[in-house]
Amino acid sequence: MAGRWGSGISFVVLTLLASLALAEHSFENTAISRVVDLGGSLVHVTTTYTVRALEDDSSIYTIALGEDEAKKTSWIQAKMKGKAVSLQLEKFGLNPTTGAFLYAVEFPKALKLNGTANLVVETVQTGATYAWPKTASQKDDQSLKYEADLFILSPYPTLIQRTKIKSQFPKIHSYTTPENVEAFTMESPVTKSGATVTYGPYSNIPASTNREFVQGQQQRVTVHYEYGNPILEVSKLERSAEISHWGANLNIQDNVWLRNAGPELKGHFSRLEFQSQNYFRRTAPHTLGSVSLHLPAGIHDAYFYDLNGNVSTSHIRYTPSVHKGLSSNHFSLFEFRPRYPVLGGWNYSFTLGWDSPLADYVGWDKENGKYIVGIPVQTLYPGAVVNKAEVKIILPEGASDVKFYPPFPASVNSISNHISYLDTTGRPAITLKYEQLTDRHVGVIYVEYRVSLSAHLKKPIAVATALMGIFALAFTWKRVDTRIQK
Repeated sequence: MAGRWGSGISFVVLTLLASLALAEHSFENTAISRVVDLGGSLVHVTTTYTVRALEDDSSIYTIALGEDEAKKTSWIQAKMKGKAVSLQLEKFGLNPTTGAFLYAVEFPKALKLNGTANLVVETVQTGATYAWPKTASQKDDQSLKYEADLFILSPYPTLIQRTKIKSQFPKIHSYTTPENVEAFTMESPVTKSGATVTYGPYSNIPASTNREFVQGQQQRVTVHYEYGNPILEVSKLERSAEISHWGANLNIQDNVWLRNAGPELKGHFSRLEFQSQNYFRRTAPHTLGSVSLHLPAGIHDAYFYDLNGNVSTSHIRYTPSVHKGLSSNHFSLFEFRPRYPVLGGWNYSFTLGWDSPLADYVGWDKENGKYIVGIPVQTLYPGAVVNKAEVKIILPEGASDVKFYPPFPASVNSISNHISYLDTTGRPAITLKYEQLTDRHVGVIYVEYRVSLSAHLKKPIAVATALMGIFALAFTWKRVDTRIQK
């Protein structure tokens, strides 16, 4: 699921289609520079396009991704260099005639003839790396392979192009040397400096979003590198957020299925070897021994348990609430050690939850007479991708006129009825489902709703009625003679 793109772009579709047909004649890429930051489950890619307009009033630029690159891209954002505001992307999907996935973006200001602009496109790739070798003993190091296309596709001719692939750790085992690229460079097609592998510069690349270029010139490159951290994946995340106006409380509970996606354990697990590594502080990089999470400030009564019950090897440091409207990087720090070390290919499922003051998340809109609540989409796990996520927001009983605004599109969304204890008619529940969430898929789901006075009184009336019924039944039973013989 690629984030940060929309369908309600402001310019006319017919104009866009016409510009796509003439895209090769509208712009020229004077330079394309790409930086790939290698990680574990996530790979961050930043591509800077230096663009020159070949016509007056050129404003619609087309971005192309290769077929394999598009499949692995879970998040994409475009903005002008030096600007914080992102530009809206229009996704057109796979072009069958070119074999490329196309996006269109409109510059804030149209370019005159020979005018230039710098466009920065940031993407996050998932499933782009894999463990190699695929198995490792407890003492072995951990290495990964990353595969990508050599040339950055574009519907415009490119004067110069360069790609830098960087590793967080200094050891790079091997990398691919491109072949048959003499038409684009007279120098070495690839160089290595420390933990950075550079492909290019390559010069005078024609428009490449066509089958002829892809089949004749495009080639795959591979970088084999060492990675010193556990490779985390959240196979499944179920988040439930329950709003209680009577308790002035917001309860958030996460059911998490965590997986270590590193090389699978070769041989048997040795507890003695694990304890020895801990003692000398030389734990194998593919062994997950502990996790630290940043939870919201102001929370209280956090709980953490797995299938066997409460996990005592956890600790949380609470931070007071931050006043609304104030930007702050304060957070509550939650640290836990799984019940057992999680090695490559192993899973660990658990439940993490907490309570928060409702005032920290809910506001009142006087003009519309509605409550507005903001629910975070997820809690970030270090370097992890969330393969599947379900966020369920349970509103107070009697809530009506419900509208919700997610920060990025969900694959599925619905409103259902949720029945809990002491409910009469049930509560509206919003469910949103996502796939391939990354560390850039952060944000708040805003929900607005009304709760009338009668709806507020529904629960105390139900409780009072139930208690009165019990008292009446006991009073009647006390006065009924149930003896068989008098």
